[in-house]
Amino acid sequence: MTDSKTDSSPFSFSPYEEKEGEEYMNDPQSKHFGTILNNWKSELMTEVDRTVHHMQDDAASFPDPNDRATQESEFSLELRTRDRERKLIKKIDESLVDLESGDYGFCESCGVDIGIRRLEARPTAVLCIDCKTLDEIREKQMG
Repeated sequence: MTDSKTDSSPFSFSPYEEKEGEEYMNDPQSKHFGTILNNWKSELMTEVDRTVHHMQDDAASFPDPNDRATQESEFSLELRTRDRERKLIKKIDESLVDLESGDYGFCESCGVDIGIRRLEARPTAVLCIDCKTLDEIREKQMG
C-alpha cells in the first residue's frame, strides 16, 4: 500500500506497487484510490469556493463598456470551467460510491478489470481500455 504525498494535487501520489498474486481491488488498493478520489474532490471544491469569493470580491460595475465586457467574459470562462468541474465532482462521487460497493475498478460494459495504471491515470474511468476504444470508434463513425 502506498500513501498519497502531502502535495494537494490529486495526481501527486506514489503509484501503487502491486504485489505478485495479490487480488485486484483489495483493501490497500481500495484505500489508495479512495485517497486519490477524495483528494481530487477536495481540490475541486476548494476551487469552487475560490471562484465564488473571487466573483463576489471582483464584481464591479465598470463605466467603460469595454472593461465591463472583459470582466463578463472572464466570469463566463470561469463559470464554464467550474461547470465542467461540477460534472467531474459528480463522477468522482459516483466512483466513491462504486468503491464502497465493491464495483470500482471493473468495466461497466464487459466486467473485466480496468487496471491499476489506467485508474491512476483516470480515476473516474468506468470502461476498460478495449471497451473505451470501441466506444470512441463508434462515436467517430456516428458523428
